[in-house]
Amino acid sequence: MAKFRDILNYFRPDWKLSVFSIAASSIYEIIDLVVPYAIGQILNILSGQPLDIPLQRAIANISDITNYPVNKPLSLGVLLGLIFLVTVVRAPTQPWLTAWFHWDIALRSRRHKTQTAIEKILTLPLEFYDENNPGRIAGRVARGVANHTWTYPEIAGQLIPKLLRVLGIFVFILVIEWRIAILYLISFVLILGFTLKNLQRIIWHEARLDKYSEDTESRTSELITNIKTVKAFATESKELKRQRQRLERELTLVDYRIHKSYVKLITWQKTVIQFCVFMILTLTLVATVNEQISLGHFVMTLTLSSMAYAELEPISTLAEVFARRYSSMLRFHEFLQEPAASDSAGLLEEGSQTESPYKFSGKLELARVSFGYDANRQVLQDINLLIEPYQTVALVGRSGSGKSTLVKLLLRYFEPQEGQILIDGQDIRTLDVGKYRRRLAIVHQEVDVFNGTILDNLTYGRSDANFEQVQEACRIARVDEVVAALPQGYYTIVGERGVRLSGGQRQRLGIARALLVEPDVLIFDEATSSLDYESERSIQLAMRSIQGTCTTIVIAHRLSTVREADKIVVLDRGRIVEVGSHDELLRHEGIYRRLHSLQETGELLS
Repeated sequence: MAKFRDILNYFRPDWKLSVFSIAASSIYEIIDLVVPYAIGQILNILSGQPLDIPLQRAIANISDITNYPVNKPLSLGVLLGLIFLVTVVRAPTQPWLTAWFHWDIALRSRRHKTQTAIEKILTLPLEFYDENNPGRIAGRVARGVANHTWTYPEIAGQLIPKLLRVLGIFVFILVIEWRIAILYLISFVLILGFTLKNLQRIIWHEARLDKYSEDTESRTSELITNIKTVKAFATESKELKRQRQRLERELTLVDYRIHKSYVKLITWQKTVIQFCVFMILTLTLVATVNEQISLGHFVMTLTLSSMAYAELEPISTLAEVFARRYSSMLRFHEFLQEPAASDSAGLLEEGSQTESPYKFSGKLELARVSFGYDANRQVLQDINLLIEPYQTVALVGRSGSGKSTLVKLLLRYFEPQEGQILIDGQDIRTLDVGKYRRRLAIVHQEVDVFNGTILDNLTYGRSDANFEQVQEACRIARVDEVVAALPQGYYTIVGERGVRLSGGQRQRLGIARALLVEPDVLIFDEATSSLDYESERSIQLAMRSIQGTCTTIVIAHRLSTVREADKIVVLDRGRIVEVGSHDELLRHEGIYRRLHSLQETGELLS
């Protein structure tokens, strides 16, 4: 669970600069108080009243150094010089010692934490992405980083220095008239205390609003992703109504709970502040009339107290802004605290993308492997399977029989709860996961395509491949036919998620990309199940040309894809129930023959 400390630790790498910049800003805020003090002393000189004793001594020392007599011109000159120093001279230095560092720290931290978030995205387990869609994740990261970035200059550059400025004003007034200073301090403590108490309640509403906004953005992202399905079922009005309800819920919360609470708080603050300013004026005036303080001190006290109470509004505004952003910043840190996948160690290290030192013959053995996503329900039970080097092995069975789960275990997305998986006699759990995976390649049912050129996508797994190697992989996968028909050939932009390519073209691209890494084990995960006959036939020809070049594992619903496999493994309810060639299995009265008969007669698999 993220806490306020996590928000502070966001800027820990630059803590020394943070302390320096906050101290510099605070000093400049306190230096400002010299101006009303000097003006008050000027009024004393003009009205014939004495200067403060420390100031008299300072002027006397200057007189000794300059040999200029102590008189009204010297006193006025010293005070004017003091005002010149704290206004004109300090003006060109303040932006560099304050604003520069505030934003420099914020922007450096944004870069660092965005990189940290990307690292987290790359190392989270796959099940996290089954529960959270891209829009929700991206929104949480974007809001969290942005709110941290904007909040730091406001808190470090304004809120903390202004609070110290208020404390400095208290010290000034305390020296002049302690009773007024005590009233001033009590009023400030009460106003700030009441404000913070109300902000705690508002923060709770802000957290609800952040969650509602995340839900809305998540659904909007899904609508964009699935817009074809929305239009195909003509559910535009239904989706609009659902989003309208979400937006109405957000408006009700932000307008009648959050915004209304802020307005009430501001109303109370302004009323109390004006009352306090009036009380300070009355008490200061009484003290001046009774000759307890000079005219200059009267003007200085009134000016300083007005400045102090004037700071309450920006302080409250900054506190309110922080309250609005607080929940999204916490949710960002909660995301960073998500546990990484158990196999993610070392994947992000420099040099991890270089060629794998492993080289396997492709011999695979699954020995008494059992696994379940839920401890109470096994998906795979006591799997024993031997795959010889360069064999083509097909995994078939009904939906939910465990085919894809077996491949996930092979790729080490999950670890078996019982048994072991061996490659060339080595337990895959003992191997470096990144280097091991680079000796495998998989072509999914839905090939992931990045928004870039054909060539960028082909070389995604092997950026150092030369053009001849790319062309050879494309020839085997029959991508060369696709490239020849494109306007810019290999340099054609494929669009977001490869929208400018057909399903069959994406599948061929996926096969060529897998071949280019020259894997020891190549996996086809239902690579033809969603294609038309012509595209399926092209993919089958590509798969046939690969046979014998590496160990190949094929998951297929369409049994026509696996007729020529060296070995067909039939799974049912998480167990291997049949093993053999296509002809051997047809001669048995088993599940494979029944599935084959259903497809031959055009019936659907269950």
